[in-house]
Formats: sequence, C-alpha cells, structure tokens
Amino acid sequence: MSKSKSLDPTDWIKAAFRALTAGGPGAVRVEKLARDLGVTKGSFYWHFQDLPALQAAMLAHWQDVATADVIAQAEADGTDPEALMTAILTQAVHGPAEAYGGALAEAAIREWARSHAGAADAVAEVDRRRLSFLQKKFKDRGLGETTAGQRAALFYSTLVGAELLSATAALSPDTIRAFVRSLLSHDQTGGQRT
Repeated sequence: MSKSKSLDPTDWIKAAFRALTAGGPGAVRVEKLARDLGVTKGSFYWHFQDLPALQAAMLAHWQDVATADVIAQAEADGTDPEALMTAILTQAVHGPAEAYGGALAEAAIREWARSHAGAADAVAEVDRRRLSFLQKKFKDRGLGETTAGQRAALFYSTLVGAELLSATAALSPDTIRAFVRSLLSHDQTGGQRT
C-alpha cells in the first residue's frame, strides 16, 4: 500500500459512504476502507480518532451537503419553487454521485438509522429541515399553512421513494414536472391550473 498517497477527511467520508451503500453499516471498517483507498490505516488515524469519529463526520457531512448546502443555495438563488422542486426530484431519481455510493446512498443512511442512534438523530433532523423548507416553498406559492404542510409531506414522501427506486425505475422528466406542477397548484384537488 502506498504511504505517499495524500488523502483528506472527505476522501475517507466518501469511501465510507460507498462501503455503507454497498454492504451496510458493518462494511464501514477502517481496514477495509484503507484497503479500498490503497493506503495504510495510519492515514485514517491522521484524520479521525476512531470509527465513531468517522461515523459522526459522515453524518455531519451528509447533513451539510444533502440538506444545508441545498437549502442555502436555493435561498441564495431565489429559485422558483417549481424549478427547485423539479430539480430536487430529478436529482433524487439520478441519485448522488458515485463517489458517495450512487443511487442508494440515502437509502443506506436511512437503513443505518434503524440500528444507530446517531444516524437516527441525523435522519430525523434532516427530515425536519427538509420538510420545513418545502413547506415554506409551498407557502411562498400562496398555499395555506395546512395545505402547504400536506403537500410538503407528499412531495417529500415521493422524494424518498424516488431515491429508493432510482436504481431500478426512473420517473420521466415529464412525470416529474407534472407532479410538481400539480402539487404547486392552488386547486385543492391537486389538478393543474387551466
């Protein structure tokens, strides 16, 4: 193994997400990650005290990249809710970059949360922040509090489902656009505006 290969913490985090996605929580082991990255375990310990420290870093990174950064960018851009939600759902269908384990990475995190308290807390916080953000976007389109909450929940449920299905069945761009338009409609039946 090469001792000269220079890695940063993000390289380890990405490798850990790939391992988590491919083999579940038990696959996230220092020795395996070092082997996959072609370095010694010493490189790992340069960046992380132990495996729980890496796991905490993974969850913090996921919260930042998959939620906080997305929300901050959307707020900075002032993106129209329809364009934003279409982009978010399209991204869910295509999944995160292979560097993070690909299409089933988020599903792997949710599965991990079933047996790991830290992961469960992170998933709960991400869900809360995402739903709150989505509800605000629906309210920005003039929908009332209750309707905005219901549609945010429906959109988010579809988003999570799309992430799970992305490896086997993709929603077409036309289907995504029609779904988002129907949710943003002021028609209480969910139909499109005429």
